[in-house]
Amino acid sequence: MNNTIFDDVFRTMIEKMPYLAVPLINEVFHTSYPEDVKITQLRNEHQQENGEVITDSCLLIGKKMYHIECQSTDDTTMAIRMIEYDFAISIEHAEKQGRRYRIEFPKSCVLFLRSSENTPDYLEAEVVFPDGKVHLYSIPTIKMADYTKASIFEKNLLMLLPFYIMRYEKKGHDLNENPELFQILLNEYEEIRVNLEKELSETGKSELYTDLTKLIVKISDYIFREEEAVRKGLGDIMGGKVLELESERLKAEGQAIGRAEGQAIGRAEGQAIGRAEGQVIGQAQGEARLGSLINRLIQEQRIDEIQIVSTDSERREQLYKEYNL
Repeated sequence: MNNTIFDDVFRTMIEKMPYLAVPLINEVFHTSYPEDVKITQLRNEHQQENGEVITDSCLLIGKKMYHIECQSTDDTTMAIRMIEYDFAISIEHAEKQGRRYRIEFPKSCVLFLRSSENTPDYLEAEVVFPDGKVHLYSIPTIKMADYTKASIFEKNLLMLLPFYIMRYEKKGHDLNENPELFQILLNEYEEIRVNLEKELSETGKSELYTDLTKLIVKISDYIFREEEAVRKGLGDIMGGKVLELESERLKAEGQAIGRAEGQAIGRAEGQAIGRAEGQVIGQAQGEARLGSLINRLIQEQRIDEIQIVSTDSERREQLYKEYNL
């Protein structure tokens, strides 16, 4: 299978942040699942006699299967590909009822990152069964071009943000040559950054802010791979060196420092409430304190200091005092 950067980014969100797919499912299928609904990721590899079929995503919510494919171009064979994917999924989850099988297709859709006036709202195929009955296979499409940054935030479709830059991909040279046009783009992404930071920081999801920002820049770097100034400008707007810091590593470093600080606090408090209980409380306080500091540094774009506070306890204490933490 020939993966693209778009496949990689989409699957990264599906595999590591599957809850981002919930608002998209609600948008397409007119459901009303809460963001914290339980999601089970089903297997994406389906073995058939003529080879392996690999789908982008297959999710189970309650008893309903949802299948979403991300397509970077308007492929006219997509209806046939989708019915092949859906048939493979439904066969794998077929239910045996005595001598009869029940085969239920998933609720499917295709996200078109690029589209034209000829891209249909539904992909369709007529299926003629052995008894002559005809069934219309029809699934909805989602077109990135239909969503503005305002509607993305209004509907909480944060999964679409990394691909928003694609509406500018044909303007790369113009952006490089026209400072006013370039500034309009930077202003738009500054607004996206502020809205994303507000949306996620206020709800305690600073790690998701870091991860999504990284994916946004990954796509924009690819789209403007031949326009260095545009690439750098967008990278600076969206956080610069923050993108080099994996949220998992930040969390691990924070926990390590928190444990050290927590043990010190725990020893002091342990005189009153016991060494073991004091260490637990102290560790939690230390981790929470460092987490709050890192969030403040990210919000104020003091990115260079994040690595410093991970290793320099003296500087860390100075910043704790500066932010009254």
